[in-house]
Amino acid sequence: MNRIDERFAKVKADGRKALITFLTVGDPNLEVSEKAIYTMQEEGVDLIELGVPFSDPAADGPVIQRADERALAQGVDIFKVFELVRKIRNNVEVPMVFLLYYNVMVQYGIEKFFKRCQETGVDGLIIPDLPYEESDEIKEYTEKYGVYQISLVSPTSKDRIKNIAKDAKGFLYCISSLGVTGEKSSFVTNFDEFVGTIKKYTDVPACVGFGVSNGRQVKELTKYFDGAIVGSAIVKSIATGESVEERINNLREKIKDLKSGL
Repeated sequence: MNRIDERFAKVKADGRKALITFLTVGDPNLEVSEKAIYTMQEEGVDLIELGVPFSDPAADGPVIQRADERALAQGVDIFKVFELVRKIRNNVEVPMVFLLYYNVMVQYGIEKFFKRCQETGVDGLIIPDLPYEESDEIKEYTEKYGVYQISLVSPTSKDRIKNIAKDAKGFLYCISSLGVTGEKSSFVTNFDEFVGTIKKYTDVPACVGFGVSNGRQVKELTKYFDGAIVGSAIVKSIATGESVEERINNLREKIKDLKSGL
């Protein structure tokens, strides 16, 4: 059983909602990233998204774009990200998924990439620039190596939501509103309708991201969704502070704030 399925089964058995957090690996450096992952586990995060730095992260807003720039300036690439996961996997029970752009996989070699995911313990992939309609390109490898492709689904056409939901594995990454990632003050999407459509076609957990940044929003959104995904607010907390200790304390406080909404 994939660790993602195991974790969501536990969340459901506990009668609660999930918290998923994101960090850009290598921002500000690999030492801080490693400590941040352990801190997320200690604070009860349910799943960790590891952002693989990329020079043109089209789906991301300015906070994550700048984090990618800082990580790339440190020389962090997919090889170093894999090495970090390999190093920590035995001490991290929480599922870990990569958020990365398709070109990184192509340059690495698609099957070789999936094999390395399996070897190091990467549980799933979120690939913002590989639409559902083109995901057949990697389907045989997701099945062969037991690595889930986590689909992004936005509140657009019901037919598209239906198709994505029916094929979903692990969890669905539901986009709160159209646009790039980043903190938002409010949401205008009809979440009742959005989640209602998803739940007609799948039992896979529906988690919401893009713009979720504080405990109040987590509380509001998890009335509808099975979990909340927080990226930019976490990246910002790690980026704020001079010393490693200060950055990790900021991260800890942010996670406590987010968990107050669960």
